[in-house]
Amino acid sequence: MPAIDLLVCGAAGRMGSEVVRAVRRETDLRLVAAVDKERVGEDVGEVAGIGALGVTIGNDLAKAIASSRPKVMVDFTVPAAAKGTLRLALERSVACVVGTTGLSQADLEEVAQLCVKNDAPALVAPNFAIGAVLMMEFAARAARFFPRAEIIELHHDKKLDAPSGTALLTAQRMAHSAGCALEPTTDERAEAPRGQLVADRVRVHSVRLPGLVAHQEVLFGGLGQTLTIRHDSLSRESFMPGVLLAIRRILHLKGLTVGLENLL
Repeated sequence: MPAIDLLVCGAAGRMGSEVVRAVRRETDLRLVAAVDKERVGEDVGEVAGIGALGVTIGNDLAKAIASSRPKVMVDFTVPAAAKGTLRLALERSVACVVGTTGLSQADLEEVAQLCVKNDAPALVAPNFAIGAVLMMEFAARAARFFPRAEIIELHHDKKLDAPSGTALLTAQRMAHSAGCALEPTTDERAEAPRGQLVADRVRVHSVRLPGLVAHQEVLFGGLGQTLTIRHDSLSRESFMPGVLLAIRRILHLKGLTVGLENLL
């Protein structure tokens, strides 16, 4: 089976560089292009710290797609940039694996329409760590048995969106799980110290500090007991098995898929 030709958008960033390193180790994946607004003209392998790969970082996505003809684009940028990169890639029938968080529901609806119009699949995942996906699954199950729950999510200080996409999806899955026992929350105290209320049932608190990577606690409270479900990503390598899985599976999907759990 031929290798999957891959373009990484946001290739000079922390997650983009991690993807470059991970792809380099795989025999069935081939990096053919790299795009970023930073480090333009440099070899992406040198930027990622693994030596020259013969792929130069460019800043023109349309040109990169035309010249390299990738089958899949991996996007780890920022929400404002991702909207345009996804539109451009899907219009050229390039499948998209998206780790950029902070996309709105309206953004996702537009992506879904582009997927159908151009017969090109996309997967958007707020978290590619397998443990984080399991945490969300366990939290959704626990929501059937406890009346109250809150989420604390902790990330590095460079993360732009808050709450995180993982926390929002966790709260939504909890609130809409079959047999959910969580009570609607009413709280007249000031909103800011009490965090953001999601689906009228789960409050989410965001922490941004240097030294953190990606961490989340889901705390449940009931009569005389509490339950805590926690996941910690201690390095960005923790996301790579999920990213590689998505790259390998994306060409077999149709339309827009939201959440890595749909591939497990």
